[in-house]
Amino acid sequence: MPGAFPVGRGSGGKDPDLVWRCGRFSLPVGRRCHVIGIINVNSVSYFRHNRDDAVRRGLEIVKDGADIIEVGGESARPGSDPVSAEEEQRSVLPVIEALAPLVDIPISVDTTKASVATAALDVGASVVNDISALLGDPSMLPLLAARDCGVVLMHMRGTPKAMQQLTAYVDVVSEVRSMLLERARTAEEAGIRRERIAIDPGLGFAKTHRQCLRLIRETPSLVATRYPVLIAPSRKAFIGRTLGLPPKERLEGTAAVVAWSVVAGAGVVRVHDVRAMVRVVRMTEAILSAGD
Repeated sequence: MPGAFPVGRGSGGKDPDLVWRCGRFSLPVGRRCHVIGIINVNSVSYFRHNRDDAVRRGLEIVKDGADIIEVGGESARPGSDPVSAEEEQRSVLPVIEALAPLVDIPISVDTTKASVATAALDVGASVVNDISALLGDPSMLPLLAARDCGVVLMHMRGTPKAMQQLTAYVDVVSEVRSMLLERARTAEEAGIRRERIAIDPGLGFAKTHRQCLRLIRETPSLVATRYPVLIAPSRKAFIGRTLGLPPKERLEGTAAVVAWSVVAGAGVVRVHDVRAMVRVVRMTEAILSAGD
């Protein structure tokens, strides 16, 4: 359908000079899409009590081509219960501390708690990915303003425990975009430099599967904000709802979203299946650059 395909990388919707600063790392997110490889060490993860296996997985992620490793110690699945900061630190800190001297890519910590973020940054993390967009802990804003790490602001309503009861929007795309811009402005006013901020529409967080599909389709509206855009579709329920598949069979659905996100100009994708998704990203970018 003429005009239906989104404005993509290099065609006016994407700033080729856009860089995401994450501590000592500068990621050229305007020139190529970067892949975050996920290591979950929360209570429902295989790695929960296996630090050495988690570290080995981190090294494998690097070998598979990831640009960032992300370690998370609290499940954010719909209906999940929160964990204490102490428990979260026990899960993530040994893994980050062990990986930091072994890899030369940024390590991200997935947390909403300032105490966890502080400890993670102290042992080698370079990014804080906060699903509450810095609303979950009042100490997070001043902490991150004082540090030199990358920051991910994600859209969510409520908490993972009850967020799927909060899916009523007049226009999900404009409301998500407005909230992310407001949180980014707040972060900048608090002293977090713009070049350190990335935004994430929060697929599956207080959204129906159809709302997720619409947000993916309209990724260029986020790209146009000139903040790095992070898309995190990996194995999520909206793919399962769309295709009628359980999590282990959502690889192809994830790949479709990743390819679309690359074309639409996203600077970062967050995935479990790193090797496969790195290949999807590289192949999609090869097609996009074939006429250059």
